[in-house]
Amino acid sequence: MKKILASTMIVMMMGTAIACSSKTESVTTTSESQSPATTTATTYPMTTDKTLTYWGELNGNLTGVKTTHGDVPFFQEWQKKTGVPMKFLAPPTGQAKEALNVMLASGDLPDMIEYNFLSDFPGGPEKAIKDGYILKLNDLIDKYAPNLKKYLKEHPDVDKMVKTDNGSYYAFPFIRGDEYLQVFQGPMIRKDWLDELGLPVPETIDDWTTTLKAFKEKKGAAAPLSFISKPRFFNESYNGAFLGAFGVNRGFYLDNGKIKFGPSESGFKEYLNTFHQWFQDGLLDKNIATVDNKALDGSFATGATGASIGNAGGGIGKWQPLIQAKDPKAQLVAAPYPVLKKGDTPKFGQKDNPYSSGGIVAVTGKSKNPELAVKMLDYGYSEAGHMFFNFGTEGVSYAMVDGYPKYTDLLMKNPDKLAPAQAMSMYIRGSYNGPFVQDKRYAEQFFVLPTQRDAINVWKKTDTAKYSLPPLTPTPEESSEYAKIMGDMNTLVDEMTLKIILGNEPVDGFEKYVDKMKSLNLSRAIEIQQAALDRYNKR
Repeated sequence: MKKILASTMIVMMMGTAIACSSKTESVTTTSESQSPATTTATTYPMTTDKTLTYWGELNGNLTGVKTTHGDVPFFQEWQKKTGVPMKFLAPPTGQAKEALNVMLASGDLPDMIEYNFLSDFPGGPEKAIKDGYILKLNDLIDKYAPNLKKYLKEHPDVDKMVKTDNGSYYAFPFIRGDEYLQVFQGPMIRKDWLDELGLPVPETIDDWTTTLKAFKEKKGAAAPLSFISKPRFFNESYNGAFLGAFGVNRGFYLDNGKIKFGPSESGFKEYLNTFHQWFQDGLLDKNIATVDNKALDGSFATGATGASIGNAGGGIGKWQPLIQAKDPKAQLVAAPYPVLKKGDTPKFGQKDNPYSSGGIVAVTGKSKNPELAVKMLDYGYSEAGHMFFNFGTEGVSYAMVDGYPKYTDLLMKNPDKLAPAQAMSMYIRGSYNGPFVQDKRYAEQFFVLPTQRDAINVWKKTDTAKYSLPPLTPTPEESSEYAKIMGDMNTLVDEMTLKIILGNEPVDGFEKYVDKMKSLNLSRAIEIQQAALDRYNKR
């Protein structure tokens, strides 16, 4: 049944990409390998009679705009630039993990899979390689991916991140090419409401309590604070947007050289207590357990919400026009990551590593054309591919102005009234993860509003880099054990968070949950993380 279901899903979701008119370019790349036998030159666009299949989730900014990759101009043009025809498969939105499992069980795999094999695959990338789902790419990169090879050679810090402890390259990585690109998310708030109420931008948890009460009582906000709650319940806590004020985060972190698990620490109880009180007092969205993009957009548009957590681009950039449509004076600005004591530096916040394991693309063990897939994917790291992924097609989505790739009005003032974040997702991939190196010049333009550019400077003032773990790769055996422990652990933490905040269980029930975490072998999960960290440090 699984095989039939998977095959049916794949057939239904498969779309053949449609060509669109645009000029092509010829790009030649040569491997730097010392051995002539491993040197291969690739000229783009290539000439091939083969078609590759590509499985990946459609970007959230395209929800409601396009239904398949094949209808998106970027993916149409990608085929023309590389000369490789592709058929695209997409899981239902938000169901990538479940759909991938069904597909892997069927044995009917595409040539390429865009998926986070580092964090979201039981057993990790080495297990996926061992099971034959994806290929170890070392030899293929050496022979057919000179652009990626050159970049990694020039950036040993990134090279250390994109492989396993065994030295296996397992996917074509998404790399943030500048530190400026590593911070992009945090708390945000209606500045016009603050000004009207005579309140400053909140800095402490007490400030937030005062502010949210004022929003509810004096602005009539039905959901003063709201944010996306999926894929995990209370997703905000991963970056410690409010949770970090209590000295912990939602996952594992380093503290004085020791690895700790946030939900088992006393600070998490304080966080639960505060959020329970906020929920009880109507300061938190009453539907907080189920809020999705559409619901949050609606809350901002109607004035039900005055604060949230989101990205500078897809958050402020999307919600500012929505609130302004109702009130021309409306303004959304960044708020610093909260602290308990005014003047303290936030312990946690959002800051990505240069290597971000989302948007990475692996070549499957069932691909009949792995060399072609690798050559095609290597295009993203070439000079021409870098420009295409970040800026799109010259004369369509950007124009060179004094040597600077400037986005056109098609993206920035879209004639179909698409927000810049949506229009960009149509024509470029610079605004979300993929197999390429992200360019700072994308962000300089994506952040059209001064409030967006200011947000980065506000949100980057945290100590999160001191406490964050690098991308670790436990052994397949450790990873399988870890995945089983953490599958149960995350379910338990979600249950605890939901029940205590919504008031279905007392805050004092926290200790009972910590005991359960220990019984689920939390200490072993920490041991595995510590061992992986020790190996990482020796790479």
